[in-house]
Amino acid sequence: MPTSFNQSVIDEFRANGGKVGGPFEGGDLLLLTTTGARSGREHTTPLGYVRHEGLLLIVASAAGAPHHPAWYHNLLAHPVVRVELGTEGFEAVAVPAEGDRRTELFAHVVRAEPGYGEYQRNTTRPLPVVVLERSDPPADAPREIRTVADKLLEVHAWLRAQLDHVRAEATAHFAARSAHTGPGTPPAPGLGLQLRQHCLAFCESLEFHHISEDTHVFPALAERHPHLADAFARLRAEHATVTRVNGELLTLLADLATADPAHFLTELDRMTEELRAHLAFEEQTILPLLAEIRLPTAP
Repeated sequence: MPTSFNQSVIDEFRANGGKVGGPFEGGDLLLLTTTGARSGREHTTPLGYVRHEGLLLIVASAAGAPHHPAWYHNLLAHPVVRVELGTEGFEAVAVPAEGDRRTELFAHVVRAEPGYGEYQRNTTRPLPVVVLERSDPPADAPREIRTVADKLLEVHAWLRAQLDHVRAEATAHFAARSAHTGPGTPPAPGLGLQLRQHCLAFCESLEFHHISEDTHVFPALAERHPHLADAFARLRAEHATVTRVNGELLTLLADLATADPAHFLTELDRMTEELRAHLAFEEQTILPLLAEIRLPTAP
C-alpha cells in the first residue's frame, strides 16, 4: 500500500528531528497524536503551530473546509494528546478557546500566519483555536523516577494537582456566571468548554490509572503478599466507589449547555473526598512493596 502524504511527512519529521521539506519547509510544524473519538485508536497528524505569550496554539482550519477536521473531534472526546515538537515529545491537555479569548488568540494567529485569515474567509464556521497545555508532573512529584513507587507517586501527584485545578476553575467559572445573571437571578446552567476539557482529562486519566492497577498491579502484588488480601479488597472497593462518582461527572460533562453547577460542584466535592482518602490509603499500603521494584526490571 502506498505511503500517504501525511505519513511521509510524519516519517520525515521523526527521521530529521522535526525538520521537513516540501510545502512545510521552514515552517513551524508539530505532530499531534489524538485518540479516535469513535475508534479509540491513535491518530497522528502534522500541523502548523503558533506561539503566543508562552502558549502553543493550533488551529482546526482544515484549509477552510466546511467541517472541523477529525483530529479536532478526537480531542473534544479525549483531551489528553501527545505532542512532538522537534526532538521533544510530551503529553498535553487540548483546550479550545471560547468567546473573547478565541477572538484574541485568532487575531494573533492571523498576524503571525496570514493564511489562516484566508481560511476563515473561505468558510462560515469559526475556526477553533486550540491551546496545547503541557501536562508536566507537579512540583511535589518525585524528581527522579527510579522505582515503580516513584512512578505511582508521580501519577498520584498529577491526579491531586488536576483535581485541585478543576475545583478552582469550576468555582471561578460558576462565580463569574452568577455575577453576570444579575441580583436575584439563579446562575445559568452550563460548564464551559475549558472546564469540561480539564475535567474530562482528569476523569479519563483516573479511569485508565485504576483499570491498570486492577488489571496488572494489584493481582501481581496480591500473589506475592497474600497476607494483604484484606487491604487489596478494600482498595478494589474504593476503586468501585470512585468509579461511580467518576461516571456521574462524565455524565454531567456530556451536555455543557444544561449541566447544573450545584450538582457538578457537589459531585466534584464527593470525588475530592473519596479520591484523597483512597490515594492516602493506597500509598500507605503498597508504596513499600513497589519501592523494591526498579523500573528497568518492572513488568
